Amino acid sequence: MDQPHPARRLGQAVRWTLRASCTLDIRSLAAFRICLGLILIADCLLHSRDLTLMFAPDGIFPPDVLRAFHDDSAKWSLLFLDDSVRWGGMVVAAEGIAGVLLAAGCFTRVASVMGWVVVVSMIRRTTPATHSGDLWLVCLLFWSMFLPLGAVWSIDAQRPGTRAGSTPPSAACSIATLALVLQLVAVYLGAGLAKCNATWFSGEAMSHALSIHDHGRPLGMMLTDVSWIVRPLTWTVLFVELAAPLVLIACPAPAVRTMLVATFLVFHAAIWMTMSVGLFAPIGMVAWLPLMPAGVWQSFGIVPRTTGVAGLCRMATCACGCAVALAATSFLHYWGMFGGASLPRPVAAAIAACCLEQQWSMFGAVPSQEQWVYGRATLADGSIVDLLRSGQPLERERPVGGFGSLGSNRWHKFFWVLPQPGVRVFGEPTAAALARDWNARHEPSKQVASLELRFAAQQVTADAPIQEMLLAAWPPRNHVGEGNLERLLETVAVQQDSPPQP
Repeated sequence: MDQPHPARRLGQAVRWTLRASCTLDIRSLAAFRICLGLILIADCLLHSRDLTLMFAPDGIFPPDVLRAFHDDSAKWSLLFLDDSVRWGGMVVAAEGIAGVLLAAGCFTRVASVMGWVVVVSMIRRTTPATHSGDLWLVCLLFWSMFLPLGAVWSIDAQRPGTRAGSTPPSAACSIATLALVLQLVAVYLGAGLAKCNATWFSGEAMSHALSIHDHGRPLGMMLTDVSWIVRPLTWTVLFVELAAPLVLIACPAPAVRTMLVATFLVFHAAIWMTMSVGLFAPIGMVAWLPLMPAGVWQSFGIVPRTTGVAGLCRMATCACGCAVALAATSFLHYWGMFGGASLPRPVAAAIAACCLEQQWSMFGAVPSQEQWVYGRATLADGSIVDLLRSGQPLERERPVGGFGSLGSNRWHKFFWVLPQPGVRVFGEPTAAALARDWNARHEPSKQVASLELRFAAQQVTADAPIQEMLLAAWPPRNHVGEGNLERLLETVAVQQDSPPQP
């Protein structure tokens, strides 16, 4: 009997590996759906705390300034239809409703679409305060629209007379499941490639990032004092992020897949405990749940009733395939695979409209410095407080708690990028909104008379000077520039690399 040609055998092996890599257990997809819904509920509650400041027309992101900042009509948002806080509250509430529906598995497909629309809308409305976790959440919701998330453990599966209510398959394999796997590949490969620089190779990057005057929590700060732990940890993170995409695609064996999922669940749990990165860590944990092998569920006695594999209809396959092509184009373009040329306008607009930008360079550049921000407010009674920290006594150098004492990670992210030239346009609106919000909640003797938002940084070297930058002031300078000279003399420009996006 003739043996198959080696090229044919290789092609068969590649097809088998690819199919095995993107065949996802239906129970794992259900667990993913439930946890994704809980993420949406948590994000809704976090957004509701800053509703007035972030969504009001006279808040920190005035709509006209924000539209000019985007400079792209393809970056749509429901929140651009109406600037009122009431409408913003309705959109935020819609995110919570979508989360409840997803977690319960009720109208799952509609809930996935609804969740994607509202999260994209909020990202576009608060872009300077958006972190990588928000963008990852959008991508997960986008691919979820094409997945059979409600096939089991859902209200949809219990309703008679519906397709979801029929006998569910045991697994799913389609272009959508491939997209979900490739999304993980893009996130970790992008993060790993961005870390291929001298700071990470030297083993110093984690010690800087874990400072509370960067992105660290108290536990992370404790690790920075133990060099024999933090240096190997830095190299381990770099190796794991680079190796994970290869193992994810090339080794779909259940034992390897189980070990990989467990490793990254622990990895993101450790990030959650040691770093202030908002919902990025739990979103990362949720992103790995679909890859849980069937054997894990069977070990708990949860056995599927059938052995069928769910796919996609032709129209959905075409739509999802086009989206995968857009996401891949975005990733390759970001890493300069097209020679630095700009993408054709229709392609760039389609990527922006789907919110499938694939710029995963988290903590690629970690400058060897500590930085902090404070709001020096002079009150009517003459007292001086830090308005960014709920009126606590002003600490000009290294405020206790660092960026973590600002209240939420979105404030952390916003003030982290505010010194950048393109983002500075939000400085004056921020100062005005913070002063207005404070004055609305305090008696006349505690009203803000003047406010300065300042950013400071210091290189992690002996006797390095502290450099300060005046980000914004309130009341604003008058039309003849009165007071600008004094502020100019007080301001020292901060020379630093672009800060990493959490």
